[in-house]
Amino acid sequence: QLQLVESGGGLVQAGDSLRLSCVATGRSFGSYALGWFRQASGEGAKQRQFVAAISDVTVYEDSVKGRFTISRDNAKNTVYLQMNSLKPEDTDVYYCAARDLWNAQTAAAYKYWGQGTQVTVSS
Repeated sequence: QLQLVESGGGLVQAGDSLRLSCVATGRSFGSYALGWFRQASGEGAKQRQFVAAISDVTVYEDSVKGRFTISRDNAKNTVYLQMNSLKPEDTDVYYCAARDLWNAQTAAAYKYWGQGTQVTVSS
């Protein structure tokens, strides 16, 4: 079993930056693909939207390309999401997730989930 714990969310102004972190415990980290998803207020887990994923390659949702960067440090069992040039429409709860081996862009493909961290961007 893999446990994931996110941190780094907060309230910022438009144009600011945040770095989200997700620490994994319980199993070897290196063989998993890791993703970040977002969930809007009032929506359920099945409606989580893809943001970025990393295995041996990275992939991004179009609206965050050039602004967000996903990275991982296997020695620290940690995946990061560097969020720059934040916009009010980036406001959501952000979740990290893990699945075996390969990247995927749908929430249903991921087996392990963190508890989420709130990101709020004011205009």
